[in-house]
Amino acid sequence: MKFLVSIFLTAVLAYSLGLYMPWWSIALAACAVSVMLYQSPGFSALTGFLGIFLFWCIMSWIRSKANQDILAHRISLFILKKDEPGLLIMVTGLLGGLTGALGALTGSLARRAFFPLNKH
Repeated sequence: MKFLVSIFLTAVLAYSLGLYMPWWSIALAACAVSVMLYQSPGFSALTGFLGIFLFWCIMSWIRSKANQDILAHRISLFILKKDEPGLLIMVTGLLGGLTGALGALTGSLARRAFFPLNKH
């Protein structure tokens, strides 16, 4: 249950911070959630990855559909050398997910360093 709550909170906090801060605030969101909810560093990194991956894939899909995938077609041709907007959305989610995983891992290890006996 803590696993799903952590994924959901990471995505919601990343959306909230993204309204007022730069793109890298997703790492801060994942870090904050992993400090608040104790999990092992591996699970923490996984929840940070999944929370941000799903969030960025859904947000980029919504924004891409809003303009009939025009920009996604052009950018996928430029970056991926293929006309695959869906693949571009997955690559976008992957990059965001890696950022979220590293942020969550940092938060989990920081919690472990500062509160070594208090795991709950």
